[in-house]
Amino acid sequence: MSHHIQDQGRQQTTLFPEALDDFVTDDNPVRVIDVFVDEIDLVELGFERVHAKRTGRPGYHPATLLKLYIYGYLNRIQSSRRLEKESHRNVELMWLLERLTPDFKTIADFRKDNGKAVKGVCRQFIELCRQMNMFSESLIAIDGSKFKAVNNRSRNYTSSKVKFHITRVENSIQEYLDGLDKQDKDNQQTEEKASSSKIKWLRKRLAELKKMEETVQEHPDKQVSLTDPDSRLMKLHHLNRQVCYNVQSAVDTKHHLIVSHDIVQSTDMGYLTLVAKQVQEALNKQDITVIADKGYFSRNDIKLLDDIGVTALIPQSDTSGAKLKGIFNKSLFKYDKEKDIYICPAGEELQNRMRVFDSGLEQDVYFNHIACRDCTIRAKCTTAKRDPRRMRRWVHEKLIDTMQTTLDESPETTVLRKQTVEHPFGTIKMWMGSTHFLMRRLKNVKTEMSLHVLAYNLRRMISIFGVPTLIQAMKA
Repeated sequence: MSHHIQDQGRQQTTLFPEALDDFVTDDNPVRVIDVFVDEIDLVELGFERVHAKRTGRPGYHPATLLKLYIYGYLNRIQSSRRLEKESHRNVELMWLLERLTPDFKTIADFRKDNGKAVKGVCRQFIELCRQMNMFSESLIAIDGSKFKAVNNRSRNYTSSKVKFHITRVENSIQEYLDGLDKQDKDNQQTEEKASSSKIKWLRKRLAELKKMEETVQEHPDKQVSLTDPDSRLMKLHHLNRQVCYNVQSAVDTKHHLIVSHDIVQSTDMGYLTLVAKQVQEALNKQDITVIADKGYFSRNDIKLLDDIGVTALIPQSDTSGAKLKGIFNKSLFKYDKEKDIYICPAGEELQNRMRVFDSGLEQDVYFNHIACRDCTIRAKCTTAKRDPRRMRRWVHEKLIDTMQTTLDESPETTVLRKQTVEHPFGTIKMWMGSTHFLMRRLKNVKTEMSLHVLAYNLRRMISIFGVPTLIQAMKA
């Protein structure tokens, strides 16, 4: 007889059958899911069919399907068909669902019909984290990341892409006709008959492309996605572009919990205030500090944030183009706040001459006609032949100066932002398997992202506190 751990025969019967609860340990994360869903008010969150009708065929309780989805996203099982299969063979799911086995259509419909309620569950978990004093520092990192949509790039059309295809098809038609002209008259009819299907297909394709060109021009974003109409072609890296959604995320710098998230259909610019307000609402606190990269830099946004009590730390990017023109950069002009003047690189004073409203900003304009006219280094300062070098200063530029001083004094801020906000994005994309969203349309994709965020936050809290402590906090 071999000296190994002995197994138990498959046909061996037991006098007292094991209970399912015996297979689920006390520190199993599935117990957290069970308690969390049982403790929240599904009616208040807006879930459908919490109170079943007395007539008709009975349906599954929303709590059952919500538990199933949270378990699925926590364990990298997002497909409704895979969830159905797991409910038949997974002991943890048998315990969680109490041996219920909903079919994939029921599972998929629940996710599709309860998007707003699922996002409410996400907020409810953040409220639990807040009550556990997880956001005491109120330092939040904000960033966006592109998540691939179900729409393939070949099924997305922009103005330039449609024009390229139209030109290519027109050239193909012309090449075909030129080829016929070069052939002998005896062979021409045979060739026309043999290739008539090709020319018909090309002309049909040309008509389709011209119709698509009209559709693209009528679209507000000047692009059309055929599989998922709400997805957009976006730049991922310097040369790489993909049909995506831009996921906005606000992450706590201490515990790396996702405080708030949203999905937009364009670049990061202009969404800083929106995300910051969502963070204030989630934390029930006005006085917070947000860190973001230069893609979010907007003077209007920074002023709006200051008005609502948010401190913004965003590096400023140089978009003047002075370096390409070979002239002095604006940073070489020093502002004297006591005299309200600019000192140019030649040491001359530029006085405040007028106030203008340009690009949505109220700005003071500084220049000195005489000093610029007689300047010996004028060629290095401006390309204008007669006009002086003008400096524009936003009337609330003091906010930018204060922010830049803080960033200069704390150079680790940029590193802290990267370490904080890129970790959740990387984790969620790994859980997704580096693939696209499963659902189409913005409303449904938001639901899918909410489930990913909820699963991520749940995993983080389990890692920090452990299962028993977290369950105790939920029941408190």
